[in-house]
Amino acid sequence: MKYRIYLLTVTLLIGIISHAQLAPIQKKALPIGVFDSGTGGLTIMEAMLTLDVFNNTTGKPGADGKPDFSSEYFQYLADQANMPYGNYAAENKTELLKEHIFKNMAYFLKKDVAKSEVKMIVLACNTATAYALEDIRKKLKQEGYNVSVLGVIDAGSKAALEYQQKNGSGTIGVFATAGTVASNGYPRTLQSMSKLKGMSELSIVSQGGSGLAESIDRDWSYFVDTITKARPDYKGPSVKNSLYRIDTTLLSAYQFDKTNNKLLCEYDNKGSCLDMQLNDPSNYVRYHLVSLLENMLQQKMEKPMNTLILGCTHYPYMRDTIAKVLKELYNYKLNNEYRYRSCLAAHVQLIDPAVETAKEAFVALRTNQLVNNIGKKKNQFFITIPNTSIQEVKLQPDGWFTYDYKYGRVAGANKQYVNYVPFDKKNISPSSYNRFQMVLPYTYKEIAKTF
Repeated sequence: MKYRIYLLTVTLLIGIISHAQLAPIQKKALPIGVFDSGTGGLTIMEAMLTLDVFNNTTGKPGADGKPDFSSEYFQYLADQANMPYGNYAAENKTELLKEHIFKNMAYFLKKDVAKSEVKMIVLACNTATAYALEDIRKKLKQEGYNVSVLGVIDAGSKAALEYQQKNGSGTIGVFATAGTVASNGYPRTLQSMSKLKGMSELSIVSQGGSGLAESIDRDWSYFVDTITKARPDYKGPSVKNSLYRIDTTLLSAYQFDKTNNKLLCEYDNKGSCLDMQLNDPSNYVRYHLVSLLENMLQQKMEKPMNTLILGCTHYPYMRDTIAKVLKELYNYKLNNEYRYRSCLAAHVQLIDPAVETAKEAFVALRTNQLVNNIGKKKNQFFITIPNTSIQEVKLQPDGWFTYDYKYGRVAGANKQYVNYVPFDKKNISPSSYNRFQMVLPYTYKEIAKTF
């Protein structure tokens, strides 16, 4: 079976030193690995750095004024070269996606002069959780690695259901990457958890946010801040995109920001706009939230959406924008009628799985007796970049893989497509660091220490 071949490849990559060979005291002193396809997972790390809901001495619930992970240190890994993960399913390349994820897990469990292995892994990526979590757990166990691997989907689902139970039943929205939506991971988990809680049948609506995570991480195919006109290599929503089509009859609902080339047009010789291209994360938010509500109207969903799961760890960067646009849409009128009030509650609770994931990680540390009481080291941050020594590699003008090369590769080729390097000021843009500093101050402070 092809899948077993890929797992065997990972076995060879994982390395020689097994966690089973480490003395308990040695293992406690190892870092916690946090993984995402890009920089979105830093929102999970921020939650772990700031969490204070447990007593550090007893491990029991109850804040003690001391960060719960204060004795721990972390390795963060962003698979930037292979992102966005959300597109692999649409391109029928989920086996290639799994291969990327397994290789990254192997990197976490490798010890070399630049890094140690990790004692626990947090998949701070919804798409990776949806497609590979159980397979990773199974394979690591088979290989003798006693390593807890946690995902974010259970945490986000738990938080959404708790809000529903306390505040009344409404529709739960799942705003995630196209790949996570295609996996059906959130609806399946939500329904399973709700049955265990004795809740009635849930009302769930999903929206794949094609281009949003990509624009946040400045993927060339979806966002280029230096261009001034529409381009043929754009992959996001547009008037001509049959899968993610901008409906020109809803332009007053989208309310796209047209300043500073955030919305680009393809013009004919008469100056008429033939096509529109989004070129800013805020406009991706606007497009997808309108699309979600239009979907609810078409399905004639009876319960207004009162809960929205931010099912991609990049999306909390846009939390304020999402909240603002939802309020605008609640008050939006078309033909003197409120268009979305039948499907949208006046207040929508935005669910960020980060805090619940951090809580689960703390409990796992205690349960497995892995709390570090020896001494912590400096946090480390790694990113993947294209391995340009591969002869056939194809790069965009910005130095990253082209879309066609990225999704045209075939699983099982056993090639080292990427190199692993520390965060620097070359492979991560100044605007990204500015965003970290504003939204994730504690994480940014730790990143800054590594320069």
